[in-house]
Amino acid sequence: MGNHRAERDDPTWVSVATTPVGGARAAGRRRATRRDLAAKPFRRIPAVPTIVGAFAIAAAASGAVTMGPGESVSDASPVSFSGADAFSYSSSEGLRAQAISRDTARQALEDKVDQELTAEVAARNQVRNDAMAALAASAEKRADQIAKNLWVVPTENYHLTARFGQSSGLWSHYHTGLDFAAPSGTPIFAVANGVITFTGYDGAYGNKTIQTLPDGTEIWYCHQSAIGVSVGDTVIQGKQIGNVGSTGNVTGPHVHIEVRPGGGDPIDPYSSFLYHGVTP
Repeated sequence: MGNHRAERDDPTWVSVATTPVGGARAAGRRRATRRDLAAKPFRRIPAVPTIVGAFAIAAAASGAVTMGPGESVSDASPVSFSGADAFSYSSSEGLRAQAISRDTARQALEDKVDQELTAEVAARNQVRNDAMAALAASAEKRADQIAKNLWVVPTENYHLTARFGQSSGLWSHYHTGLDFAAPSGTPIFAVANGVITFTGYDGAYGNKTIQTLPDGTEIWYCHQSAIGVSVGDTVIQGKQIGNVGSTGNVTGPHVHIEVRPGGGDPIDPYSSFLYHGVTP
């Protein structure tokens, strides 16, 4: 029995069944020959722990895979990031958000500056347009006045004193003009458009200026404290030509206005002013 056990434990021994002639079956053993070992080599099957370990290594190399019942590897959930990978991804997203925020703030500032510049340009254009409109309106009014040959009063802050035709010891016969009393030095304006044909001192008239209008009518400005134009000057309606004074035969500062059509005898200045669109 001891020999038989040793033979079973020896891998070089195999059990064989021999059948004698006549069908009788007898059991026995013989030593395996090299031919037998070569014909049927041993096949070593890897141990179960070794297979499981290999699969775990492969799974770890390709990433964590989660599968449910009935799912294949291709149906498994996507690989999830963790650890350093997740931190890196979060940091890049934060930097990208900060960059977008800075770009948005810069664009908003540029838009605000553009809006302020546009508003400033619009305001300046409006001021300029208003000024041009006012100038155009003034020029149009002036053109209408010239077309209608309108006059203006010769001074400001005045009151009328002596009128045409009045008699007084100051004049040899009667008053030949219309007096506009005002403080000495008050500006005197041309009542219409014309050319200066005389300047100088003229006895009882004091300092006198004569303006000749296009139709030949003469306008006399008398008793001036100062004369501001010269013979030959072309002056337009409203231009200052001198200052109110009290030179000549007067009782106080005023400008004496005479109107002489064609340079002849004087007519009532008050009626002439009314005719040319202004009430003294």
